[in-house]
Amino acid sequence: MVEESRTRQREETLEPMRMMKLRKTDSAASDYHLFPPPSPAPPDDFGESPAGHLLPPPSPATAAFRPQVDQAVKYVVVSGGVCSSLGKGVATSSIGALLRGHGFRVTAIKMDPYINIDAGLMSPYEHGEVYVLDDGGETDLDLGNYERMMYLSLGRDNNLTTGKVYESVIKKEREGKYLGKTVQVVPHITGEMISWIDSVAKKSVDGTTLRPQICMIELGGTIGDIESMPFIEALRQLKFNLPENSLVWCHCSYIPNMSGQKTKPTQHSVKTLLGLGVQPDLIICRCPDPVLEETRKKIANQCNIPANRIISAHDVTNLFHVPGIFAQQHLIGVMNGLLKLDQLDVAKPSPLSRYSKSMRTLNDWDRFAKQVDQAEISKPVTIAFVGKYNKGGGDAYQSVIAALSHAAVAVTRKLKIDWVDATELEAPSKDSSDYEEEMKRKAAAEARLKAADGIFVPGGFGDRGVAGKTRAAGLAREWKKPYLGVCLGMQVALINFAKEVLGIPDATSEEFDTAGTSKNHVVIFMPEISKDTMGANMRLGARWVEFTKPEESLASALYGGANRVHERHRHRYEFNVAFKERMEKKGLIFSGQDESKERMDIIEMATKDHPFFMGVQYHPEYKSRPGQPSPPFFGFVAAASEPGQVDEMLASRRKEGPNPHWTPFAI
Repeated sequence: MVEESRTRQREETLEPMRMMKLRKTDSAASDYHLFPPPSPAPPDDFGESPAGHLLPPPSPATAAFRPQVDQAVKYVVVSGGVCSSLGKGVATSSIGALLRGHGFRVTAIKMDPYINIDAGLMSPYEHGEVYVLDDGGETDLDLGNYERMMYLSLGRDNNLTTGKVYESVIKKEREGKYLGKTVQVVPHITGEMISWIDSVAKKSVDGTTLRPQICMIELGGTIGDIESMPFIEALRQLKFNLPENSLVWCHCSYIPNMSGQKTKPTQHSVKTLLGLGVQPDLIICRCPDPVLEETRKKIANQCNIPANRIISAHDVTNLFHVPGIFAQQHLIGVMNGLLKLDQLDVAKPSPLSRYSKSMRTLNDWDRFAKQVDQAEISKPVTIAFVGKYNKGGGDAYQSVIAALSHAAVAVTRKLKIDWVDATELEAPSKDSSDYEEEMKRKAAAEARLKAADGIFVPGGFGDRGVAGKTRAAGLAREWKKPYLGVCLGMQVALINFAKEVLGIPDATSEEFDTAGTSKNHVVIFMPEISKDTMGANMRLGARWVEFTKPEESLASALYGGANRVHERHRHRYEFNVAFKERMEKKGLIFSGQDESKERMDIIEMATKDHPFFMGVQYHPEYKSRPGQPSPPFFGFVAAASEPGQVDEMLASRRKEGPNPHWTPFAI
């Protein structure tokens, strides 16, 4: 009797709960709760147990698989609509810089819809430069924007491509990890993307061991592109997997000015995004002039977004004003309301911050932007840029241009680049029907080099234009004009030295002597590199460069008298040390080498013989930062600006001492 009474009492207690559950699951049938349930009521949420605890997915093979994500990280997604080249990368970097300035730990991910595994084999004409990271990742140039503006050190996994995702999913399928299920875009491809984001978002990239609090995600391409749809779906699912106040979606759009600011392209772009299941939280409007209040209200009304979340990203004198433009519109305050940023701990200043010249606060960015404006109205310094991808526009050499600009600002000079195509410096064949015209073209190109304050030769691959680059290095040495050669720029300087100083007419690189006609390969193929594979098959990433005589070295002085530095490499060929002794006897100094002391990384000439002649095998442009210019670029631009004061400049640099950015062993 007692047991029956307890059972009856428990049933009476549970009955109202069952009724509420039934009303909740089918509110359309108002009287449905009057009938006994045919089966137990389902839980409130998918994957939730009756006790209210989330259940882990049984396996990635289930059709309803949703990866578990870290709910402690906040996300800021930046997408673009209407057209490409709107400046999503600049917007992402500027928002990240402001968040860093507020003391938050930030990381960044670039999602690229192309099927390439990485950017390593992509044409500079089509895609711009290949940006190399510390771990050797060959990535999209936007990661360079992130590192420069947010002062981060990212890894290869911070660039997610369609190729990487499919490669990972197909590998898992071949290993049987999907338990025989049909592998599909949803949920497996999107699930892989979510897992990738979740994993990368936890990795520290700011020099501390603490994991990031905020992850910036830039979605490449334009909303509406077929190839980007899986990424959008993955990001939509990611937001669904997170608690409220965990993800903000910023959509960049274009506001053309045609007899007034037009909002229709933005309206259609947002509607396309809505059709994919995403309601943007903010709209960043690219336009020539500041967005008018009338335009702002119209976009807000048509796109279901409060007017204070319509951010104007209008034209400015230089891109370093963008963080200030965003701050004036209280962008971080708006994000605080959406992400509850005030609930996060703000990082305390590092004990090493006094040694750092990195931009941290909004005042830092405002001050540097004004320095850039001041440099633009100062005396110009003209650099003859002898490249082979000049027709690709500035994107093909984005990091180099940034490094030159950082250096010019540091010496308060207006940077003027004279783009000289390397092929214009090549001697024409005497059998050519246009021989005289081609000789005039060559003479005109050499005259431009003569008129410049300094000559720069960047890296590159293939034999096109190499003879012209070699000629440029020789003229810089002959005219005693400041010269900096990077990667191939160092190699052609060595080839020219062998030809003209050592008297070896057939001196060349193994890269260009495919027919095997030369017996004097001054530059040779690195023995550990495979000749059968192209992608990611080079000496890549940050490596130590040791100075042989730091107290005498021009390069060491530029780095503050450091004994060794950490710089990023990207090359398949190296100097043939069999020629080293002969070149040293003729005045060429091999001042930098790798840790094995077998690979030469820096060449230079004494300042008594040449104002500034330097070549580096690595790519110093990748670690140049605003307010913290790359030492080789700084020395080069300073020498081009004041060739008679190089020794004073070097003494000043030694007095400053090494910077931990290039000498991390000092940390």
